[in-house]
Amino acid sequence: MSALIERKNSDRQSIAIETTDASHFAAIKRRLTAVQRQWLSSFGFEAAPGTFALIPDEGGKLVRVLVGVDATDPLGALGAMPRALPEATYHLADEGVLKDRLQAALGWALGAYEFTRYRKARRAPAKLAIPAADLKVLAPLVEATAQVRDMVNTPTEDMGPKHLADAVKQLGKAHKGKVREWVGDELLEANFPTIHAVGRASHRAPRLIELTWGKASDPKIAVVGKGVCFDTGGLDLKPADGMRWMKKDMGGAAHAIALAGLIMQAKLPVRLQLLIPAVENAVSGAALRPGEVITTRAGITVEIDNTDAEGRLVLCDALAYATEQKPELIIDFATLTGAARIALGADLPALFANNDDAAERVLAAGRTVNDPLWRLPLWRPYRKMLESYLADIANSGASRHAGAITAALYLERFVPENTPWLHLDTYAWNDADRPGRPRGGEALGLRAFFAFLQKKYAG
Repeated sequence: MSALIERKNSDRQSIAIETTDASHFAAIKRRLTAVQRQWLSSFGFEAAPGTFALIPDEGGKLVRVLVGVDATDPLGALGAMPRALPEATYHLADEGVLKDRLQAALGWALGAYEFTRYRKARRAPAKLAIPAADLKVLAPLVEATAQVRDMVNTPTEDMGPKHLADAVKQLGKAHKGKVREWVGDELLEANFPTIHAVGRASHRAPRLIELTWGKASDPKIAVVGKGVCFDTGGLDLKPADGMRWMKKDMGGAAHAIALAGLIMQAKLPVRLQLLIPAVENAVSGAALRPGEVITTRAGITVEIDNTDAEGRLVLCDALAYATEQKPELIIDFATLTGAARIALGADLPALFANNDDAAERVLAAGRTVNDPLWRLPLWRPYRKMLESYLADIANSGASRHAGAITAALYLERFVPENTPWLHLDTYAWNDADRPGRPRGGEALGLRAFFAFLQKKYAG
């Protein structure tokens, strides 16, 4: 949170930032001195989005910054500024075309992020001073986003199943939640066979981590996150370009852990169950083989058509366990399919839901907080694409059509029809640097779901 600080009335040192665009720039120039107008002209500043101009006084001291913005994108408007502007403290001027100052400040903070576990920061970010009330709202969101980014950016050697367990335990300790886990063969003893099957080939034991928090009398909700810490594809081995970034295949777990932290920090009146099935999908003599049949926790038999469709396998046991607690809502996050990226691109997570009201509410929340989602259908006729000739269901099928939908339909088999369920197939990644969105791990859908839960349970 070092990029955002509280603005105090006594502060006279921070530098004003005025946001503008081409249609308002002429009016701004009329307020400037002749020297300042000449200064702007010499640099060719015309208020194009993403550009900025430093305005000095007659003594050469920086007194104002003009930033060209697209007013329809408040989150991205100032995202590049923390790394572009000189190291100093700034504040948003009362003048300016950006109306949503809270989103602009959030974009500033998100743009200041840098992953520094393995190298020093290139420079300290410029700071933005904002009102205390705004800082209170934004601080948890910025910290949760940084947590997701840090976890996804961390290589598997330092972010394996045990590291995910440690993160949940730390969360439980901070908020007085109860944590337990099933590790290795304990998964078989406790009837979590598909989690064990996917992770048994790794030298690091698979596990299921559970955190519970809140009053037993409050409404129960379950949050589940896919924690595949690395995905080789198993015996159906991925090609090199497909495997390169598979450290991020635990992005669903990172989202679920961060959302649980936001829920507990906000003290939402819910009985929370967080479930993280954590595995590595590795290759060894113990690896899961294509053609095997597994009886899942729910008693549904699954034929393994493809060992690279492993995320749905670890999730199905966790979802089945969650339903046993009879929650009023189940949410799961997963970096589940490349098909969702092909359909919607990197920025739009695919939302699936068995309840229209819940779906519309989370979509609306996403629009409100500039964290968009896009709903795809649970198209029941496509269930035939997961048919098996010897088991109840296959984990994938021969056709590559509708891959995100068939994956969601697989998961739906493990959730009762009368239990509202929201499934987010999220990329959890930025392929390139953009304002407010540095390359690497990303929280996509986190703020939307938190806003949805806040409105639902905290009014």
